[in-house]
Amino acid sequence: MEKLVFSISINATPEKVWNILWTDATYRKWTSAFMEGSYAVTDWKEGSKVLFLDGRGMGMVSRIAVNRPNEYMSIEHLGEVKDGVEDTTSDRVKAWAGAHENYTLKKINDQTELTIDMDITKEFKEMFAQIWPKALANVKQLSEQ
Repeated sequence: MEKLVFSISINATPEKVWNILWTDATYRKWTSAFMEGSYAVTDWKEGSKVLFLDGRGMGMVSRIAVNRPNEYMSIEHLGEVKDGVEDTTSDRVKAWAGAHENYTLKKINDQTELTIDMDITKEFKEMFAQIWPKALANVKQLSEQ
């Protein structure tokens, strides 16, 4: 797996950016860059399960590996959800299971630097390289309102 890194400066506090990232209503807005209708089923607590879904019963099953509020969230991807059924054991899933997606927030002067780093397979690299900048622009717009 490779690692992709994306970063953006936001004119808002880390607390505000954190809330935009993980509050249900705003999460749905910024993640629409990935898939319209995206949402997450979780309590965002460390160790908790997360279902990232698209409204059609498709998505990913993951786990919150680390949650340090207003600073850092690490999500470990474990498998996929297809037609509402979780798969964490197929060969297709095993190729990328254990990949992490990390969110780091740093206060720099009056801004917050949001950095996303994620493990990615070659198959999805180009797609995420195109979508993440759009998603980060959404986070910035929501945070600066």
